[in-house]
Amino acid sequence: MNVSLILIILLVGAFATFLAGDKLASKVALFFGLAAAGAAIVLLNHYNLGENISFINQWITQPNISFALKADGLSMAMLLLTTVLTPIIIFSSFGNDYKNSKSFYALILFMSFAMAGTFLASDGLLYYIFWELSLIPIYFIALIWGNGDAEERKKAVVKFFIYTLAGSLFMLVAFVYMYQKAGSLLLEDLYKLNLSATEQLWIFLAFFLAYAIKIPLIPFHTWQASVYQKAPTVGTMLLSGIMLKMGLYSVIRWQLPLAPLAAKEYMYIFIGLGIVGVIYGSIVALKQKDLKKLLAYSSLAHVGLIAAGTYTLTLDGLRGAVLQMIAHGFVVVGLFYTVEIIFRRYETRAIAEMGGIRTQSPKFTSMFLILVLASVALPTTFNFIGEFTVLYSLSQINIWFAILGGTTIILGAYYMLKMFQHAMLGETNTKPFADVTVNEGITLVLIIGVLFFFGMYPKPITDLITPSLEEILTQINRIN
Repeated sequence: MNVSLILIILLVGAFATFLAGDKLASKVALFFGLAAAGAAIVLLNHYNLGENISFINQWITQPNISFALKADGLSMAMLLLTTVLTPIIIFSSFGNDYKNSKSFYALILFMSFAMAGTFLASDGLLYYIFWELSLIPIYFIALIWGNGDAEERKKAVVKFFIYTLAGSLFMLVAFVYMYQKAGSLLLEDLYKLNLSATEQLWIFLAFFLAYAIKIPLIPFHTWQASVYQKAPTVGTMLLSGIMLKMGLYSVIRWQLPLAPLAAKEYMYIFIGLGIVGVIYGSIVALKQKDLKKLLAYSSLAHVGLIAAGTYTLTLDGLRGAVLQMIAHGFVVVGLFYTVEIIFRRYETRAIAEMGGIRTQSPKFTSMFLILVLASVALPTTFNFIGEFTVLYSLSQINIWFAILGGTTIILGAYYMLKMFQHAMLGETNTKPFADVTVNEGITLVLIIGVLFFFGMYPKPITDLITPSLEEILTQINRIN
């Protein structure tokens, strides 16, 4: 039993969902999503028992390309994030009707397949193929089932597609160059390369372009807010909850160990870029009147802090970044889902048109408040563990990085609580707000449960990821 099973389940699920027809598509997709999550948990148990669940097989002889899937603590953590969030996202969509739903749900599973492949691949070409494959389904999901004016939506989605594809081409060039040096694209063979400082700098920058656009980091963020706003909520959840983590994960797995000299030489610049993203995202979020856009810029601030943590090149920085990636994945999916719940009742995302929901739906208001507090890193929530660890790692590099990075908590608390006040409190709204349905309640309770459980007991995840991160740090520090 190995990790290829997850990819098989998700790919077969995508085809089965499409063939099931519109009436059964959502249920078939949920079944395969749950099957993949269950298989991931079983594989995790095998991994914890010391079994080898990686998979490697010669794929192409000339050039020398392997179908290699690496299962270590880091990739297993990201695989679990993907396979657990996928059925939650599918289940959250059950309150909506989608035209041609068989294609819609098939694309969700295919995207999950591509993202899981990206987290597992340990051959450069295979990794690049999965990386690009994940772009195709979200392009169609956002373009066909998105919101707002069709022409504006098309512009936003096409910009995102071209921008991301163009950035990835630089990464492909870097892989081609390294293949000429190593004769292989297996991760362990690339790690053995003895590249000069100049070579490492160019490879570092090539990877940085691809990742900075995907995450996104300032100044490569211009696609984000409009695509998050125009995409259907399911698409926004997939983008913010899982897809942007591909870029952050890849910084740790590929960029830093392959170009450690450049990472050390320019550490302060890239930490600075992350911190700038924190401050910029927070300030722009303050001015937003659309709830989805506010959360988009809030997400930009949070991922800026995560990126800053990865570039500290410390164990605390890497560990905090991974913990925060997972925590952010759950909380941002929960927050975007609350926006969808409000939209189902009020058919608006404008904060000014909300208010007074608390008196009509205290249950929903309570769950919304918990997610808001989790997003601003309230102690006992999962986000607090990640953000505190990242800020501690930044203080080890320079105390001012930690102080400036901490603005994500201070400003975040201000604009999130201000948004909550305008959206939930005040006089009873003239529009009726039906209480949460059973499906909506289950989805929110599951997400909140994860945030509290790992907020109070993060040990299972830290134990899982730490050995892998220590190995990566050994690789980064191989040349002093």
